Amino acid sequence: MRKLYLLFLFTTIFSCGKDNNHEMVSADAALANIVSEPSESSDKLLPPPPNIKDEKINTDNSQNISQKIIKTGRIEIEVENINKAQKIISDYLKKLNAYEQGEFFSNSEEQEMLKMTIRVPNQNFDNLLQSFSSELGNVISKNAGIDDVTEEYTDVSIRLENKLVYLEKYRELVKRSTNTKDILEIQEKIRALEEEIESSKGRLKFIDDKVKYSTIELTLIKNKPRNSVTSKIGFGSQFVDSVAQGWNNFVGFILGLISYWPFLLIIPVIIILFRKWRNRKRQSKD
Repeated sequence: MRKLYLLFLFTTIFSCGKDNNHEMVSADAALANIVSEPSESSDKLLPPPPNIKDEKINTDNSQNISQKIIKTGRIEIEVENINKAQKIISDYLKKLNAYEQGEFFSNSEEQEMLKMTIRVPNQNFDNLLQSFSSELGNVISKNAGIDDVTEEYTDVSIRLENKLVYLEKYRELVKRSTNTKDILEIQEKIRALEEEIESSKGRLKFIDDKVKYSTIELTLIKNKPRNSVTSKIGFGSQFVDSVAQGWNNFVGFILGLISYWPFLLIIPVIIILFRKWRNRKRQSKD
């Protein structure tokens, strides 16, 4: 009777240990499957975590996203008066709901130059560029281009929605977890996902801004008249310029010699030593 009791007790302990081990392995496997987060380098959407088999991540956002076109233009114009040209530009900006984002002005002996960065609603881009070409002055150079970013915008949007689904399920999993190690691991996944989500949102916002407002880089140039003693550019002006250039070259030559002053001091010393050596040589022969 005692042997039967010991055999029964041993069998019971062995079975419990086996069940516990099985449960621990199953829990670890489930956690490993859940914490496999979506990655930026992945080319395909990851399968959803467990317990959301009935939910589907929307991969048809491309049907709801309109075409995303970014327009950019550059134009360089020679004008007679920069201030007058600025007033004309200001009127056009108000008329077409555009605004100046920044500017840079430079003034040299040869010319005045004003560079302006202008943002204009996408639908008014062509009208504003054409107005600058016809109203401001002589167009030196002009180019315009478009960049279709619809595919990139769609891809980022789908990945963002995918990450938001994972983030919600991770947060639910944290609430149900009791193991400290598992909680810390999932929280780290949540932190990484939140950073990627903010980055994706920032990228979408940047694209939306570039699509909504096109960019025009406008450069205004005013060439200054040449300073001359003659009223007309001819032989007299060229003669004066040649004399001035010759004087500048002469001054540059003198300054160049001065920069070698240590050598100029050494040369007389060498000459004196050479003469003394020559005199001694002659005296020795006598």
